[in-house]
Amino acid sequence: MSRRRVIVVGGGAAGLMAAGQAALAGAETVLLEKMKRPGRKICISGKGRCNLTNIAELSEFIAHFGRTGRFLRQPFVRFFSAELMAFFRELGLELVKERGGRVFPASGKAPDVLAVFLQWLEQCGVEIRTSSAVDALLVVDGRIRGAICNGREIAGDAVILTTGGASYPATGSTGDGYALAEAAGHTIVPVRPALAPLETEGGVTAPMADLNLRNINVRMYIDGKRKRQEFGELVFMKTGLSGPVILTLSGDVVDALRDNRRVELSLDLKPALDDRKLDARLIRDLTARSGEEMQSILRGLLPREMVPVCLELTGIDPQQSGGRLSAKERKRLRTWLKDFRLRIKGYRPFTEAIVTAGGVDTREVDPRTMESRKMPGLYIAGELLDIQGDTGGYNLQAAFSTGWLAGKSAAEVG
Repeated sequence: MSRRRVIVVGGGAAGLMAAGQAALAGAETVLLEKMKRPGRKICISGKGRCNLTNIAELSEFIAHFGRTGRFLRQPFVRFFSAELMAFFRELGLELVKERGGRVFPASGKAPDVLAVFLQWLEQCGVEIRTSSAVDALLVVDGRIRGAICNGREIAGDAVILTTGGASYPATGSTGDGYALAEAAGHTIVPVRPALAPLETEGGVTAPMADLNLRNINVRMYIDGKRKRQEFGELVFMKTGLSGPVILTLSGDVVDALRDNRRVELSLDLKPALDDRKLDARLIRDLTARSGEEMQSILRGLLPREMVPVCLELTGIDPQQSGGRLSAKERKRLRTWLKDFRLRIKGYRPFTEAIVTAGGVDTREVDPRTMESRKMPGLYIAGELLDIQGDTGGYNLQAAFSTGWLAGKSAAEVG
């Protein structure tokens, strides 16, 4: 009996894992990558450090995917963070755990992850063909029979689509897989940027560009109603806001903006102090430094870059002495420190988004095998699916887990 042949389309995290697992399971495996080399997105992930996974418990892990998380339970039960870490360690890659349960290669270099992957694939006998763009899937009698690549037919018993989403298109993730999946009968949930920086109105953030704030509470308001809040780190940009807490909220913000709803973010710059304690702090500082100008006094409460912004938005004279600040002005200052409100007007494009929201409708994919419910012999894994999680290693784990399961399943004799 001839060996089963599996074709993997796309050499990102999910594709590399799928190809290796298919080969280990006995299949002749061909990995088709349209770029000159595979794994380019891996090399830039986690700011070049590659946040591989997170050690959060299963239920908490799944919660980081919101409504799309339920689909991942089956893949995670089969291959989760402990198995992934063991996999990399067996390949000789040392790992470290950092705050928030995040796991990185000990070297801090994402290319090291790709290097061990490629060495492993060579040992597994995977044939990697680069500069190989797939034009169409080969379907005969309602079943996958291979792929058409660079105008030529490549026969196969199964095809695994792992082409990624539409984020960071320079790495090869240009959304090609959506058309291939749609041609096979799949529904594509509208794609949009996720984990993306947000743009604010009025140019307020420009003077604070590159300022990084930790331990900030951010509340999200949609049409004036408070919908969600997150605590953590944010970064001011010339055009708006970024940083982990902003990226986490961005999915809901993008969807609301696409529905033409009004979105505001409220920054609580002093979350450890309630109104009463903050007022007492202000009175103490103003009394102790009553002869100093407000632009000097505020340096004890805020980073230097924020002081002019605060004074302008609260209408307080920078040269006014602390001792002459009225109770009404002090209240305005206190309110601003607890509720620095920014209107969101847009979001950055796919070129700056970490992942893609939307994709192949997961109801049309069997989570026990990752096989298409629409086209026998077709398997779909990774970011091409309508699954997207928060920052912190969650999305890469989803890619590795779904790729692992797709590779194993595709190699089995149908």
